[in-house]
Amino acid sequence: MKRSFRDLLAIRFALITTAGMALLVLGSWLALREILDAELDASIMNVASIQAAALTDQDSGVMHFHEWDLTPDEAASIRDLVRYAEVWSSEGASLLRSRYMTESLPFEVGALRSASDGDLVWREARFQGSEIRSVFYPLVRMGHLHEQHVLQVAAPLGTRNAMLRRVLLLGVGLVGLTAVGSLLGGRWLAERAVRPVAAIIDEAEAIGTGTLRHRISAYSDTREYERLVQVLNTMLDRIQAGFDSQRRFTADASHELRSPLTAMRGELELALRRERPPEEYRAVLGSAREEVMRMSRIVEGLLTLARSDSGAIQPRLARTELGEIATEVAGRAEAEAAERGVKIETLTPAPIPGVWDGDLVVQAAWNLVHNAIRYSPRGGTVRVSTSQSAPGVPVPAAPNISPGRGFPATPPAERREALLTVEDSGPGLPVGSEERVFDRFWRGDPSRTPGQDGDGTGLGLAIVQVIAEAHGGRVTAGRSSSLGGARFELHLPL
Repeated sequence: MKRSFRDLLAIRFALITTAGMALLVLGSWLALREILDAELDASIMNVASIQAAALTDQDSGVMHFHEWDLTPDEAASIRDLVRYAEVWSSEGASLLRSRYMTESLPFEVGALRSASDGDLVWREARFQGSEIRSVFYPLVRMGHLHEQHVLQVAAPLGTRNAMLRRVLLLGVGLVGLTAVGSLLGGRWLAERAVRPVAAIIDEAEAIGTGTLRHRISAYSDTREYERLVQVLNTMLDRIQAGFDSQRRFTADASHELRSPLTAMRGELELALRRERPPEEYRAVLGSAREEVMRMSRIVEGLLTLARSDSGAIQPRLARTELGEIATEVAGRAEAEAAERGVKIETLTPAPIPGVWDGDLVVQAAWNLVHNAIRYSPRGGTVRVSTSQSAPGVPVPAAPNISPGRGFPATPPAERREALLTVEDSGPGLPVGSEERVFDRFWRGDPSRTPGQDGDGTGLGLAIVQVIAEAHGGRVTAGRSSSLGGARFELHLPL
């Protein structure tokens, strides 16, 4: 059974306060016992000193006690105040005892022997059904006539024990009251402490898909909960941004897929209205084929991005040479470039080996080159080049690289990168669009709109970014200083 935080807090508070009170009571009880024992010992020693002087004040050696002259009833009424006294020989024979004693005090032979040697000895025992505390006082200290005599003075412990019991019972009662009071008080305090959290939770639960723009305001001006509210509102901002992005992405994808479907439907309906020559049917089928191919490219791009969002893109790492990839992609694009009247230049000054997923890097390079060809004017130029941030840095072999999504983080000062650069002589990127150009289905300047020639999907650059991030790299966009158009750089970690 799960306990609430309020109950746990109340129980913990009660345990701490109860333990503190218990320690206080125990310390007080021990201190009181020490005080009472010290007072009792002082009283016993005072009586022992008086009686020792009375026993040895006769030069003849005859001993007698200094005692009150009380009746038996009076002696019984002050029984707890009576100090019993008895004189023993070193052999254990009782020589003299108080007039109100009907039997001898209990003693130990070892205590008598130690006292006969001149030591003070303290003992506790039971006498006439109650506890007593005794001191064995060597009378040899009072003169040579009493070398073999030991005085035993005892006091009852009944009053002292009763007081200690009452104090202990009072302490136990205080501990019990403290436990109950602290539990109730702790529960009250804990309830007030978690009340703001409950209010924040209620507001958070009220926020749904249709109310993502709402924010939590409960206790946002309280210092203790201000940071919690800020963190939750920041998380809601990120969720809303992601939700809006997905909604735009879905709307754009629907629009991109609806356009070719609408075009195919119109052409097919027009072709079916009447009998037509085979050439016209062939033209309609060819146009439909182009639209189907465009939809296929869109669907493939969406599938790639969906796999990236779910973390399913895992680079299969192997030793690869970036210059070879650049040359291969440029060769594949020659036919398309020639059809559009665009010239392709390839600059790969030195081999750049690395450990990457060759197929993914080829796809990223192809998207960049294909994008550059489409936006270059007739007679324009597309330049593909490779370089590295620190030539000559050794590249680890493939088995030493852990496969998976991304590479281990490397401090910027130690990072080494390989660069694949694609430049064109087209109109360039709109000002301020260097980051947005990698958004899915983003449309900028109409002069660079993919739909201009009916051949773009708006997903190519987004896929390049996904592939770069899967390798722990990045892709950047800017203006080409030499050709005047757009410049894209694919950064891959070495």
